[in-house]
Amino acid sequence: MSKENTVAHLHAVWQQLPKPHYPFPDFIHPDYQQQREEYYAMIDREYTFHSEAAREKHKQHHLTDVAARGLPFLNSLAELRPLANFTANGAMIDDYLDRCSLLEMEEIQQRITALMTGEDTREPKGHGFYRPWWALRQEALACDMPERHYRKFIASIHDLLVGYRDERPYNRPNVPPPFEVYTLIREQTAGGLPFCKYAVMQKDYRRLPDEVLEHPHILRLHALCSRMIGIHNDIISLPKELGREGDVMNLVKVMQHEHNVPPEEACRMALAVHDNYLKEFLLLHERLPFFGDWQEMAYNYVYDLGIMVAGVYAWHTHDTTRYVPGGYVDGEFISRY
Repeated sequence: MSKENTVAHLHAVWQQLPKPHYPFPDFIHPDYQQQREEYYAMIDREYTFHSEAAREKHKQHHLTDVAARGLPFLNSLAELRPLANFTANGAMIDDYLDRCSLLEMEEIQQRITALMTGEDTREPKGHGFYRPWWALRQEALACDMPERHYRKFIASIHDLLVGYRDERPYNRPNVPPPFEVYTLIREQTAGGLPFCKYAVMQKDYRRLPDEVLEHPHILRLHALCSRMIGIHNDIISLPKELGREGDVMNLVKVMQHEHNVPPEEACRMALAVHDNYLKEFLLLHERLPFFGDWQEMAYNYVYDLGIMVAGVYAWHTHDTTRYVPGGYVDGEFISRY
């Protein structure tokens, strides 16, 4: 059987397999369409270093909808904008840097971090992938994001970029990492942690003190959110990644490699890991520690984290153009190494 026929067969099998299910309602931010229009304009304005074909594919992916579905209760478009642009730029840069080396990714991560922290205050000149990260800082400041929450948000983005770097030694030789290594890296690169940190901008959650938000119980819930998002992304993107070398940071591929099982069985194993995380999330939500006067708000905050995870998954099921063969954007970065 040819490679194309094998992928087509596995795609057909994959369609019959069970998928993640979340016991949370589905919402979308009322300004999602306006945010989309800004996203289209931003791609045409900032991403001229991408080919026209890549730009048009990115527009079809509606990446800002991930934020609009994940955090639908943000008070305004101004509050949605930083998270939406983080999501879109993070995904598009990840695509663009597909052929980037470890050393180059380290340099890029350090420059982006300096722009977001304000260590480097200079607006990047011309068109390139650095300017949107400088703009993200200006957008967060413009919507009056409290400084303590902004620091946590950009620290989680820094960790995501470090995760992108740490994937390189596995992507280039096309060898999946061990499960334990996958878990650590994917928790960072799934994007769930920045969403958890930004979720305090909804409702009155920004009032929650650090003794709640930094409690080990809450931090474990953050980790579970990111791991569930990473796994359901792995399952949804499997048909795309089966036909491509280098896409090894996928739990299905990790299970297949580690246990020497067919892809359909590896997919079931990955879903079982996901479902155990979901069970733990639901249990920890119902068994929050004592937070005194903040108890009810903390409970509601965690419930909205569940809506967030379900919302990100809803984007995967509504906007299906990104994770199908031919729908992805090939990396166009030209490595020096």
